[in-house]
Amino acid sequence: MYRCLIIICLIGVQILSAQTDNGWTISAKNINPNEYYGVTVANGMVGIVSSPEPLKVTDVVLNGVYDYYQRGRVSNILKTFNHVNMELDVDGQRISRKNIRDYAQNLDMKKAVLTTTFSVENKATVKHEMMALRHLPYTAMIMVEITAKEAIEISPMSVIEAPNHLTEVKNYYAEIDRPHVKIPLMTSVGNSPSGKHKLAVSNSFIFEEKHGEEPDLIHEDWDYNRHLTKFRKKLKAGETYRFSVVASACSTEHYEDPHNEAERLTIFAALEGRDRLLSRHYAAWEALWESDIQIEGDLSVQRDVRAALYHLYSFARKGTAYSLSPMGLSGLGYNGHVFWDTELWMYPPLLVLQPDIARSLLEYRFERLGAAKQNAFAHGYEGAMFPWESAGDGSEDTPVWALTGPFEQHISGCIGWATWKYYQVTKDQEWLATRGYPMLREIADFWTSRVEKGADGKLHINNVVAADEWAENVDDNAFTNAVAILSLQYATEAAKELGLTPNPNWNKTADLIPILRMPDGTVREHATYEGEAIKQADVNLLTFPLKLITDEATMRKNLSYYEAKISPNGPAMGYSVLSIIHNKLGSTEKAYELFLRGFRPNQVPPFGVISETAGGTNPYFATGAGGMLQAVLFGFGGLDITAQGLERGSVILPAAWENIEVKIKE
Repeated sequence: MYRCLIIICLIGVQILSAQTDNGWTISAKNINPNEYYGVTVANGMVGIVSSPEPLKVTDVVLNGVYDYYQRGRVSNILKTFNHVNMELDVDGQRISRKNIRDYAQNLDMKKAVLTTTFSVENKATVKHEMMALRHLPYTAMIMVEITAKEAIEISPMSVIEAPNHLTEVKNYYAEIDRPHVKIPLMTSVGNSPSGKHKLAVSNSFIFEEKHGEEPDLIHEDWDYNRHLTKFRKKLKAGETYRFSVVASACSTEHYEDPHNEAERLTIFAALEGRDRLLSRHYAAWEALWESDIQIEGDLSVQRDVRAALYHLYSFARKGTAYSLSPMGLSGLGYNGHVFWDTELWMYPPLLVLQPDIARSLLEYRFERLGAAKQNAFAHGYEGAMFPWESAGDGSEDTPVWALTGPFEQHISGCIGWATWKYYQVTKDQEWLATRGYPMLREIADFWTSRVEKGADGKLHINNVVAADEWAENVDDNAFTNAVAILSLQYATEAAKELGLTPNPNWNKTADLIPILRMPDGTVREHATYEGEAIKQADVNLLTFPLKLITDEATMRKNLSYYEAKISPNGPAMGYSVLSIIHNKLGSTEKAYELFLRGFRPNQVPPFGVISETAGGTNPYFATGAGGMLQAVLFGFGGLDITAQGLERGSVILPAAWENIEVKIKE
C-alpha cells in the first residue's frame, strides 16, 4: 500500500560530468584523478568510498566506532582496514592508471552497486562491481569479470591493508576444506589508536568452478600492515572469467569477539554464494525504494533528488542506535560526530519516508540520555543537556577551541522537537512512553533550570551560541528560545497523551521565554544583533520547520530582512529553508531559484556529490541533502507534519514543472 502524493517535476542543471538515462544512475567518464571526489556505497554500518584508481577504494568507514587519533583531542569515527582492495597482473604486468584506458564508473542507485569498467591495453576488458550488502550490515561484496581479447594469463589479488593509525596489527590466513567446498579465509585484526577497540576484517574468494576445480591460491604476507591472496588463470582469446570476493568488518563496538565474528560472517556470505547475496541485497534496496520520489520530465533533477535519498538511505539503517553525522559514512568530515544536522535537517525526510530509520536516529539519543544528564549536572543545570558534538558515549566531543561545545545548547531543543515529530507521525504510544517522553521530560527540565528571570519579568536564555554560529555568547537567540519553548510545550502534550500530569512549570516557563523584536516587528536574531552578516538560517527557522511564527506579515519581514544577511559562504542547507518559506508566501519562482542554489553550486566532480559549501572539498554533505529533500517534500509539495500526522497541503509548482509522485510505504 502507498500514499501517493502529487508534488513536482523539477527542471535543473546537468551535474558536472555525470550523465544518466533513467534517473537511477550516475555515470562518470573522462575521470581526472586530481579532481575526484568519490561516491560512497554503504549499508548504514560500513561505508566504502570509491577511488579513481582501478580496483581500489579510498576509505572504509565503520559506523559507531570512535577513538582518539589524527586531529585534536576529540574522538574520530574510525577508518578500518581496507579489506576490499584488489590488484591485477595481466601477463605479469601490474595494472594501473598508466596502462589502462576507457576508465568509467557508474553508480546504480536503485541497486546500490558501483560498477567500474576499463580496458587493459589491447589485452582484456575488466568489469568490477562493488556493494555494501544491505541485508548483511557488516559485509560487502565485489564481483569481477575479465574478458580476454587475446590469450593472456591473469593474476587477480585480494588485498587487506591497515591504515597507519591501527596498532598491534596481526594478519591471518586459513583454508576451511570440506568435501563440498573450500573456503580461503584472509583476516586482519588490530587495535584502535588508544586500544579502546579491537577491529577485525576478513574476506574470501567465491569461485564459480566446481569444488576441486578452483584455482590454487597463494597467500603473501608482505609486512605488518598488508597481505594478499592471489591466483593465476590462463584465458583464451574471447574467454570471460568471473569471480567474487566477500568481505566483513566489525569491532568490539559491535561484538565482544570481532575476530571470530568477522570470519563467521565472511564464511556465511561465502556459502550463501553470489547469486543469493545479490538477490537479497537487491530485495532489501527494492523495499527501501518503495518510499521514493518519482519525477517525470526532468531526469537531471530526478537524479539530484534520488542521489540525496540514496545517500541518506545508505548512511543509516533501522534496528540500530546509530545516528547520522554531517558527512554520513563518506569519510572523516566533522570527525563523524552527530550535531543538530541530524534532527533538524536529515531526520525529517527520513521520518516521512523511512520512519523505522528515523527511529534508529532517536534511539541513538535515548541510549545516551544518561550522558546528557551528566552534562547538565556538570554545568549546573537539571535534566538533560545534550552535547553539541556527540560521538560514541554521548559526552561532549566538540574540540575545546570551539565555543559551540558548552554554549550551542539549542541541540537539546532540536532533539525535543524531533522526538515529538516522531510521535505525531507514528502515533506510537508505547514508544512515547518508553523512549519519547523520558527524553522530552529531561529536556524540559533542562530548559526550566536554564532560564534566568529578568527585570522585565521574562525568563531569558543568556550566554549561548546561536544557530547562526557567528553569534557567540549572546542572549535570547531567536532559534534557541524557540526550540526551548516548543520542547517545554511538547513535554506537556506528551504527558497528557500518556495520561500523566505534566510539570506545571513547563508551560509557565514556555509562556515567559521571549522572542525579541525589532521596532518594525521583525524578529531580532539575538539581544545584541545589529544587522551583521549571518552564517546560516536562524530566525527564518521559526517559520519552518518550527512553525512558531505563522502570521504572514512577520514571515515576510523576517524573510526579506535575513535572506539578504546570509553569507554566500555559509552551508548549503540554509537556502532550502528560504525556498520553503517563499513557496508558502506564493513566490514560487524565487523558491525554485533558491532550491537549486542550495545544492547545485556545491556539486563536485565526477559524480556531483554535494560539498558543504560552494567550492568546498569535503563531501558528501548529507545535511545539504536533507535540506534539499525538505524543500521538495515540505515546500513545493505542501507536506506537513501536524497533530493529526503527516498531511498534504496545497501543491505549488513553478511554471516549468509538471508532476512528481512521492510514494510512501505504509
